[in-house]
This record gives sequence, structure tokens and C-alpha cells, in this order.
Amino acid sequence: MAKTTSKIIVQEQEITLLNKNNEEYISLTDLARYRNSMEPFSVINNWMRSRSTIEFIGLWEKLNNPDFKPIEFERFKNEAGSNYFVLSPQRWIEATNAVGIVSKSGRYGGTFAHNDIAFEFASWISSEFKLYLITEFKRLKTEDTKRLQLEWNLQRTISKINYRIHTDAIKGNLIPEEITKNQIQMVYASEADLLNVALFGVTAKEWQDENSDKTGNIRDYASLEQLVVLSNLESNNALLIEQSLSQRERLIQLNKAAIAQMKSLVESTSMKKLKE
Repeated sequence: MAKTTSKIIVQEQEITLLNKNNEEYISLTDLARYRNSMEPFSVINNWMRSRSTIEFIGLWEKLNNPDFKPIEFERFKNEAGSNYFVLSPQRWIEATNAVGIVSKSGRYGGTFAHNDIAFEFASWISSEFKLYLITEFKRLKTEDTKRLQLEWNLQRTISKINYRIHTDAIKGNLIPEEITKNQIQMVYASEADLLNVALFGVTAKEWQDENSDKTGNIRDYASLEQLVVLSNLESNNALLIEQSLSQRERLIQLNKAAIAQMKSLVESTSMKKLKE
């Protein structure tokens, strides 16, 4: 259950706010100090003795809490207002399984209430104080909204920048370069190496010489995009052989096809989803 705290100042009184499961709770203890700084709990207990208070917080629980115990609530409502009736926040919570009021211990301890209930309590203390509380509460929420919007925009911008950097890196490392004139003139020992040069720019032996610390061969380290293009190049090469094209001519065409297909795959959203 995530909880975070913040503070506002209302008529020189510091008020603690508790965010509990994305709901704002306000410290009744801090609000009560506006009336009695020495004994804030007595102020809260006096407020909870009232029948109108019991009816209000009971109705709030009925509307917002499916686990609320209505039988215990009715008992408290019937007893409210009598000389002997005393009700503390802890007793209310334990007896009715209430969630609108919470009691905390520790550094930020005290009695907290959902802002709907806290505003009602503030009204009982002072109508003027309630108005200042609502104004300051709204100001804080407006600032939070602006901050979250700014953070979202910042994260979105960073994401775009990182995506562009990542995409550029992929393009720089995956998309084949045009083969050189020397490569065009060479005759390769196997059709497999012809495809290697068209896609990777090197033969199997050249790759192995440059990567003597690695096991396997060049194709074992190919990306998903490269493997897809390699499969396509094998089919293309078979068709070109049937057309009686020389190895030199086929190399040029296969290299052009490899460049075009890799560019397409690198920018493909379908490929990105496949790799997620």
C-alpha cells in the first residue's frame, strides 16, 4: 500500500497530507491544532460525539467502503449525542472497519481523514478556516498536476531522444554498406560467402580472422533482421542463378537488395514488437 506525505500551510498552521492509494488524506490532528494546539485529540473526539458527524462519516463509508459494518454504525448513531457517549477515531475504525479515517503512529503519526471528511471537520472548526484549507489544497493539487505533466513531457522527450539514438545505432551497425569495386571483382569460393559479402560485407574467413576470440561463425551472431534478409537473399540468389547472371552481377544485385531490405526492417514496427 503506497503512502507519501506532503505539507501545506493554512493560516500559519502546518497541515500534513497523506496520499494513500492515490487518495488524499488530511491530518485531523493538525487541523485540530488550529482550535486547540495543546489538546488536538480532544477536539477530534468532541467532533465525533455529534450525531451529525456520525451520520456524515457513516454515509461516506456506505458510499465508498464495501466492507463497512452498518450494524455497528447504527449503534453509534443511536448513542450519539447522549451525555455518556464517547467515540475516538480508533474505536470507530475498529468497530466499523472504516477506511475514511485512519490512525497512524510514528514520525507522521496522528489521525488522518479522507479530504471529503477532513473538509467537513474543518467546517466544524471554522468556516473561514475551511475555505482557506480548500483553497490551499486546490493550489497544491494544481501544482502536482503541472509537475506530473512536466515530468511526463520530459520522459516522453527523453524517450524519443533515446529511441532516435538507438535507431541510428542500429542503422549504423546493421544496414550493409555498398560493396567495393575490389569485392565486385573477386570470385568467391562458395555461394554462401557471396551472400555473406552482400549482407555483412565480409567472407566467413575474414570475419573469423577479425573475431578469433568468438566461437561459431558470422551467422551465429546475426541479428533477427539480418537472418530474415539472409533468407530472402538465398531465394533471390537462386532466381538470379537461373537467369544465368555472373557472380559479379549477382553480388551487386544482392547487396542492393540487402541494403533496401535492412532499411525497411529496421524501421518496421512489426519487427520491433516481435523483438519485445
